[in-house]
Formats: sequence, structure tokens, C-alpha cells
Amino acid sequence: MLAPSDTAHPDTVERRTARDWSVDAAAFVIAVVLGVAILSITVDDIADMTSGQVTTDAVLGAVCCLSLWWRRRWPFGVALVCILVGAFSTSGSVAGLFALSSLAVHRNVRPALFVAALFVPSAVVCSIWLGRDNAWSVLLPTTALAAAAIAWGMFVRARRQLVATLLDRARRAEADQLVRAERARLAERTRIAREMHDVLAHRISLVALHAGALEVARDLPPAQVRESAALLRVTAHQALEELRDVIGVLREEPGQERPSTVPQPTLADIPRLVEETRRSGARIDFEMDVDGAATAPGPLGRDAYRIVQEALTNVGKHARGTRAQVRVAGAPNRGLHVSVRNPAAVGIQEHPAVPGSGTGLLGLQERVTLANGVLVHGPDASGDFVVEADLPW
Repeated sequence: MLAPSDTAHPDTVERRTARDWSVDAAAFVIAVVLGVAILSITVDDIADMTSGQVTTDAVLGAVCCLSLWWRRRWPFGVALVCILVGAFSTSGSVAGLFALSSLAVHRNVRPALFVAALFVPSAVVCSIWLGRDNAWSVLLPTTALAAAAIAWGMFVRARRQLVATLLDRARRAEADQLVRAERARLAERTRIAREMHDVLAHRISLVALHAGALEVARDLPPAQVRESAALLRVTAHQALEELRDVIGVLREEPGQERPSTVPQPTLADIPRLVEETRRSGARIDFEMDVDGAATAPGPLGRDAYRIVQEALTNVGKHARGTRAQVRVAGAPNRGLHVSVRNPAAVGIQEHPAVPGSGTGLLGLQERVTLANGVLVHGPDASGDFVVEADLPW
């Protein structure tokens, strides 16, 4: 991974921040002050230094110091200019070290090593140009300074890369968290939609069946009419309670989940479900042979209940008047088998079927799959419509 300025085109370099301006100003001032000091020491040390050499040294040193303002945009060019110009300027040596360090920060190690390799002979040439007798004595300190400048630049570069990597990981982690949260919300919406379908479709179907029975049987005794009206009221009330409970989940704020006010169905509630459906006029043969139904796990009982509920709802919608057969059998460590069977409807229905979404069996398939079970539905060889499920227990 490269630093933000690792690019060949200068226009891609980010704009300088206030911190960058302050750092560049400090580098310029330090390079000028130390350059003037070095030039002054050199003039005092070399008595036969001509005025032309001093002027050349000062002018080229000024060029090196001024070029530091562009070291972020063109680090290689600025460093190369400072090193080459430094062969005739002692006052530009500090600016050259700054440029070399900046090159190591903004570019990979190869250009920095190339320019550093030129820094040492440049210092030797400058020493010879000044007329020093021991020109090669600058070899060791110049090499040490160049190595220190490159090492510092590589350290800054590595630290910036580390910070950039950590920031990138943090952004990725935040994005992944948002994706997981969105998936959780979608899964919760799917669950709520399935619950609304499973719960309300059955209740509304019962209301439609009760109302249809009252419409057909016009000569019922008043007592039976009152009983049917009471069933309608109770069924509608239960539907409203269950709807209120499901919608309450949609209105919950994160971290403020409230417990459900409607008890979840269990395996032991299946007989009551069948009896409620019978009271609406449906004909059902029911058989339940389950060992330890009262102690069955909650999710298992809820899944079995929803399977029977959806199957009976479909019987009331599409095969009203037929005789359905409901079988529930199983035991711990043997699994639970749920079967609902009904013959196809014969003739024309007296009343239009209750409209449905067509996703009830798909919801059952998802529910059974999540429970690691197997669901089979559709007409069999005899023409009966069968819904069968095998759930692990």
C-alpha cells in the first residue's frame, strides 16, 4: 500500500493542510538559518574562499531552500536538484537533507537510495570546489547524514501507511457492521411478515367462515346466532391482539425490546386450534399421538402449530366443505411428524375464497428449513392435497 502522494502525476496530490503549511514553513526557516550558519563557518574556516564562491554558494543555497516548498508535489525532482546544486553550495546541504527525507516519505525506497548515492559524491565535489586539502574526510559524515535522512523518511512513511491501513480497516469494519445490521433488519422484517401471515390469515379465515355460515343459515335459532356472533367477536379480538403485538415489534427502538403480550403457541395448543376451526363449520378428523407434548421445546411446538394452522387455513380458503385429516405424532429423540390432508374441492364454492398472498407455503418451507426439518406439500397419487413435515426433536 502506498502513501497518498505515491503517484506520478502532480495533480493527484492532495491540497496542503494548515499543518502541512506550518511544517513546510518550519523546514524552510530551519534550512535557511542552518544554511547561513554553515556558510558563515565555511567562510571563516577557508581563508582563501573567493567572493564569487560565496555568492554562488549563497544563491544556490537559496534555490535549494526555496525548492523545499515544492517537495511534496515533486519530491524526486526537488531532491535531485538539491543534491546536484549542493555540489557547489554548502548552505544548501540542510535543504538537501530535508529533500532527501521527503523523497523517502513520498516515494518508494529505490529513488531515495539513488539520490542518496549522489549525495555523497556531491559533498566530495563541494569540498574539492572549496579547495580543501582533506576533501575525502566528508565521506563518512555525509554518508551518515544521508542514511539518517532516509531512515527518518522511511519511518514516517511506514507510520503513515500503518495509520492509513488502520483507518481503512476501521472503515471496512464500520461498513461490514452496517451490512450486518441491514441483514438483521431484513431478517427481522421477513420474520415479522411471516408471523403476520401465519397469525392473521388463520384468524381472518375463521371470521370469514363464521360470517359465511351466518349468511347461509338464515333460519338459525337466536341462541345459535348469538353464539356465532360471539365467536366472531372473540376471533376478531384475538386477531387484533396478535396484530397489535406484531406491529409493536416494528415500533420498538433498539435496546428497548418489550416482551410479547400474546403467548406463543405450543404443541399442546394444537387440539385447541383444531377445535376452533371445527367451530367455524370445518370438518376435521384429528389424531395426536405425541409423547411428552407438554414438555416439547418451544420452537418445535410453535413450528408444528404454524404448520397445522397454515394447512387448515388453506383448506378453508380452497377446499371448504371437504373433510380434512390432521395427524401429529412423535416423541423425543424420534422426531415429530405433522400431516394435514384434504381432498380437492368438488363443485363450485358457494362463497368466494378468502384472498391470500400465495406465500403461506413458502413461509412454511423457510420455517421448516430453519428448523432443519423437511416439508412436502402438494397433491399425492390419490388427488388429495397433502402438507407433511418432519421436524427434529
